[in-house]
Amino acid sequence: APSPIDGVPTMGMMMGPLHGDFDSVATSPDDTSVILYTSGTTGFPKGAELSHSNMVMNAMGSRDLCTLTHDDVNVISLPLFHSFGQTVQMNASFTKGCTIIPIAKFTPEAIFDAIQNHGATIFAGVPTMYWAMLNFDDKEGQFDFDVIKRTLRVGASGGAALPVEILKSFKEKYGIQIIEGDGLSETCPVATFNQLSKPCKPGSIGFPIWGIEVKIFDENDQEVPVGEVGEVVISGHNVMKGYYNKPEETAAAFKGGKWFHTGDLGTMDEDGFFYIVDRVKDMVIRGGFNVYPREIEEVLLTHPAISLAAVIGVPHEQHGEEVKAVIVLKERAQATPDEIIVWSKEQMAAYKYPRIVDIRDSLPMSATGKILKKELKAES
Repeated sequence: APSPIDGVPTMGMMMGPLHGDFDSVATSPDDTSVILYTSGTTGFPKGAELSHSNMVMNAMGSRDLCTLTHDDVNVISLPLFHSFGQTVQMNASFTKGCTIIPIAKFTPEAIFDAIQNHGATIFAGVPTMYWAMLNFDDKEGQFDFDVIKRTLRVGASGGAALPVEILKSFKEKYGIQIIEGDGLSETCPVATFNQLSKPCKPGSIGFPIWGIEVKIFDENDQEVPVGEVGEVVISGHNVMKGYYNKPEETAAAFKGGKWFHTGDLGTMDEDGFFYIVDRVKDMVIRGGFNVYPREIEEVLLTHPAISLAAVIGVPHEQHGEEVKAVIVLKERAQATPDEIIVWSKEQMAAYKYPRIVDIRDSLPMSATGKILKKELKAES
């Protein structure tokens, strides 16, 4: 099939002329399998080196979480460059020989069609996908929701916090208990998950998966008492080898020990369930995708009319957070918020560009000249 993007070949186009016979390269479990790029507190990309062992063990863990069998059909609308879609769905399905239905772009209609007409039993998505499915209005009566209720047996959510109201309403409408979990690119990604074999707690990210340890540390790397807030740290077979060609960043993430420091604040209750309280970083999570403000600010500053920019996340009903840019124009320069949004859309990925632009004469700053994003967030 021809590529939908001019000048960009599809995988099928690249593989077509290749010979079907090839020699396998011998590898060991600790050899690097993939490098998934993420960003740290500076917003610059860092490549998380994940070993074959990391990837295989996390795929097997994801398989067991969803109790996959050979007869399951997994509908995948998450991008496969993202660790959620790659590990939790694609690789986990490979371990059981499940049928996979890839969806090029998520829509509620595409998912319901895969369930009703192709027997999809497993679906994983970010909270906004469940929100869209919950609010879908079947005006034309094309779906039999009794069939859908009988067919879909597992719904998994990750990438961002799932609002409790969506979780409850989805179960009431479709009869499916969504299981929610958490992880990072550096952890393959799955670290914790609510499990089908145990009671779920709405708002919780569940228990550590098999073979993984998760704790809550204070600033001195001492474990805090149950119920107290601290940094979430992780150790186990899912944790990356390190950041590619970045020994200092790797050392900072592990602090000389076995515990990977996530930069997330969380708590653990008396039953061992974990909860994410907040992000240490200024990272914005829009529809399950991480958006790093500094990266966006660097692009905005290439606009000929922009002198200064601060990017923050503001609450959004559908996406969880929306990207907002607060901007100071250069002297005598002219640009409207709509013009900047259109320009940004041309420069950035669809999930990154700011949908909200606020033009001001100045930005609040500290005595040392740092932009006070907390004040901007408080105004929103």
